[in-house]
Amino acid sequence: MKKKISHLKVLFLSSILLLVMFTGCIEEEQKSKKTGEPPEIKMDHPSILPDWKDGEYHDYYETTDELADFKVKYPDLVNVFSIGKSVLGKDIWCIRITNEKNTQAKLSCLIDGGIHGCEWEAGEACLYLTDYLLINFDSNETVTDILNTTEVFIVPLLNPDGRQIDDRFNENGIDLNRNFDVDFGRIRGHSMPLGKLFGRIKIPYLRFDRLHKWFPNFPLFLTNSGRRAFSEPETQALRDFMRELDNSDFSFYVNCHTAVHTISSPWHVFKPPFELSNQEEKIHDYVIEWVVENTEYEDGDMSFEGYSYAASGTATDWCFKEFRIPSFTFEILSKAYEPGAGGGKHDNLVHWMKTTLPVFMYLLVNIENLHNWKTPDIQPSLPDGVPPTPLQ
Repeated sequence: MKKKISHLKVLFLSSILLLVMFTGCIEEEQKSKKTGEPPEIKMDHPSILPDWKDGEYHDYYETTDELADFKVKYPDLVNVFSIGKSVLGKDIWCIRITNEKNTQAKLSCLIDGGIHGCEWEAGEACLYLTDYLLINFDSNETVTDILNTTEVFIVPLLNPDGRQIDDRFNENGIDLNRNFDVDFGRIRGHSMPLGKLFGRIKIPYLRFDRLHKWFPNFPLFLTNSGRRAFSEPETQALRDFMRELDNSDFSFYVNCHTAVHTISSPWHVFKPPFELSNQEEKIHDYVIEWVVENTEYEDGDMSFEGYSYAASGTATDWCFKEFRIPSFTFEILSKAYEPGAGGGKHDNLVHWMKTTLPVFMYLLVNIENLHNWKTPDIQPSLPDGVPPTPLQ
């Protein structure tokens, strides 16, 4: 009889303990809801960073080799293919990263870089993200979930000819990020629809320093946008590839540059073709506010020297105009690196790569929200040291 009573006591105390624990869980959940804290995707193993070294930049051929290595090391996660060719016939490589064994319907996104060949770190950021996703798959819950549910398309070098000669323009002397069909060729949008003079002479840009003194509202410089929209093979390739993605739940786009230290959304054009809806503006603003609050990057209002900067014919604007998905221009590095401001240096590679990771991971963990134009309030779990302390 005493044994029976003892068993009943144990059972009673165990029930009380379980009830207290369960009640505590409910209270924590209710507390989280009351405080309005966004949910966070948890990690089972902390993610690790790619083993990169400062100074180890990748030109076109090294990028090609790196992508081929990824394909060999991660055959179930990687597919590498060309979306088209440059003026000189170089392949414009794209890497598709997803868990091929998971055949459920997936959302897709596109991140690219190097549309201006002298902006090296834009392409490096694409490779760094690729490396990070691949080395952490199947050990880190956040990354594994992304690659199980998402097709991540990355094009590191949109302008391979320009990258090889460290030039902003393509082989025809055209600014590819002015060659898209959105408010194309407007002088007030810092563009001149010229193409090659007499079919032979390249005139990449014109400066109007003296004229600007007397006419301050006239652009200080114009870049050659090509004779017509999509005159260049590189922009044709990106256009056609985006149209293919539109059939695969295309959910967001990031066009990477250097070195203005900002993230911005449509519109860059002088004359927007239409207004953003309230919800579209709200979601774009939310993303930019998140980046400003959680990284060292700034809100890209694109304002210089007291006047508003316009850039007609950009990839970001055209993508938003055509597909109505969240679209962003991400300017990596700081203004001290901007070639037009006397910078143009390349150093502290690993630091700058770490600064980009929070932005990419935030967008990736929120891809479903972005696809549905809902508030992207999921916080990404990030490895130690990310984001890094800003450089002095």
